[in-house]
Amino acid sequence: MKEAVALAFAVVLLVWTLTPIYNMVMVSLDSKGDVFSNDIWPPHPSLDSFWIVLSEGYWYLQYFWQQFGNSIYIGAATTFLTLLIGSLASFSIGRMRLKHGWLVSNAALLTYAIPASFLAIPFYSIMLKYGLANNLWSVIFAEVTFATPYAIFIFQQYAVSIPIELDDAVGTYALLLAWNEYLYQFMLLSSQQSMTVPVALAQFLNSDEAPWNYMMATAIIYAIPPVAIYYAFRRRMTAGLTMGGVKG
Repeated sequence: MKEAVALAFAVVLLVWTLTPIYNMVMVSLDSKGDVFSNDIWPPHPSLDSFWIVLSEGYWYLQYFWQQFGNSIYIGAATTFLTLLIGSLASFSIGRMRLKHGWLVSNAALLTYAIPASFLAIPFYSIMLKYGLANNLWSVIFAEVTFATPYAIFIFQQYAVSIPIELDDAVGTYALLLAWNEYLYQFMLLSSQQSMTVPVALAQFLNSDEAPWNYMMATAIIYAIPPVAIYYAFRRRMTAGLTMGGVKG
């Protein structure tokens, strides 16, 4: 009986999880991009939407590959700086036996007590003053600010001998954080050449005609790298987070 209930719950959870993805695929394959269709499957499915995205064949997609590259650049830079700062800070606190070093890590974690949206305007003002408005590095600095406290907290548990799994775990977290973030990219990047794919996708909603099939195709293509990275490192990421929690 318990197994049957567990199986039924698992099926419901699976359907609940996959339904939005199914809808994305269905709309992307619809030649008309009808998001309000009652059809279970497009009557005439087509891959034209994906070709339009890949070939930048729509005016909102004319900088798709450049924007895609911007996302990769922000994600890679955020990952590198988060690992660098987090490992150096945790090494200093753990190995050098700094007096009251725990205050540093705990103070860093206090940043999570403040919603990121509350800091958007101060960040925007700071970037303007330093001439970093509409610059990819303004987003990178913001993302590193939010990812680093987490890295310091995790690395500090193994400051003496940091397992490589922790690097993978934190690095993957930092990459996914930067890849999927929208607010700061929207606030700090304004031109089409500098903005990333999530910000560019939002522009579709401001047009008189919203091509939902192109939007869904773009979203699916953009989602492939983080999904691939997660599944490539999921075991090492889980192992790293588990070791960090048990050790603490």
